[in-house]
Amino acid sequence: MHSTAVNIARLLYLLVCQAAGVAIALSTKGTQLEMSVATGLTIGLAIGIIFIGIERLTEGFTLRGLATASFGLGVGLFCAWLLTRVEISKLLELAFRDKIEMTEYGETMVSSLRLALDVTLFASLGFLGVVLTLHSSRDDFAFIIPYVRFRQDASSGQPIVLDAETIMDGRILGLLSSGFISGRLIVGHFVLEEIQTLAIESSSGQRQRAQRGLENLEKMKSSPHIEISIHDTRIVAEEQTLHSRLIEMAKFYGARLLTLEDSLAKIAKLQSVSVLNLNELDIALRPSIAVGERLRIVLVRPGKEEHQAVGYLPDGTMIVVNQGASEMGHAVDVVVVTTLQTAGGMLIFGEMDRP
Repeated sequence: MHSTAVNIARLLYLLVCQAAGVAIALSTKGTQLEMSVATGLTIGLAIGIIFIGIERLTEGFTLRGLATASFGLGVGLFCAWLLTRVEISKLLELAFRDKIEMTEYGETMVSSLRLALDVTLFASLGFLGVVLTLHSSRDDFAFIIPYVRFRQDASSGQPIVLDAETIMDGRILGLLSSGFISGRLIVGHFVLEEIQTLAIESSSGQRQRAQRGLENLEKMKSSPHIEISIHDTRIVAEEQTLHSRLIEMAKFYGARLLTLEDSLAKIAKLQSVSVLNLNELDIALRPSIAVGERLRIVLVRPGKEEHQAVGYLPDGTMIVVNQGASEMGHAVDVVVVTTLQTAGGMLIFGEMDRP
């Protein structure tokens, strides 16, 4: 729908350009600059094609990009103006004083060279300013303009600093894709180095988790719905601990800290940093199972005792069923008799609910 409207606008623009060319050709009739209607049509069509070509080159260039480019252009022109204030072009006069006789012709030549240098200076610095700002992300402006931070936009949430454990967790991609957590993601370069070190030097289990973390980062970067940046860490001292550096980053950007480590979460909260703890979210989403409640589950494997069998709830909670060994592989009704909270999660013991 959008492309059709754009094509119609282009066609109308070409017709307007050709009509303008015909009008100009008719207005020159009887003058020294008289041109034919065909020439006017051709000129109008050529101008229209040139501007449509320029428009095609700017596809994907948004108003935000225009504002960013304008800022860069302003900085570049300001720098050029400062250089012209110190009259750097007078260096030409010193360089060519011995080669150009300071006649009226020589002075004109030097003036022309000064003008050419000034135009080149303004054009070059303006161009560099535009290109540098377009290649920069919003976090880079924090080093150009003090106190510029990633703050909450109308369309996005407060930014989020990720630690290594969160990046390596298998649930993070699903959580971000669900839309429950919004905001720009910030990953410190030292966090990336930590994951890379684990992927090379750690044991087999840790190496697999680190590889998954790198894959998660790659998927986040390629996702059009996730905004993430790997950030330089000049804002924090390298001699600090990993926990301290993460907290300092969160403070610097006014961001939340997304983590799996309870100790880091507690320290961050003590320093008034907003924390999102994946473990707390996981516990909050688990169903509340009370003693005496009846459940229907499939028994999938034997328990530690001969008479026991084990089944699982949809969220992965394990249920150990007494006297369930004979019903292995079948769906059974179970009455909850005991619940036990362990470091690995909730453990439920049940009895067969026999009629």
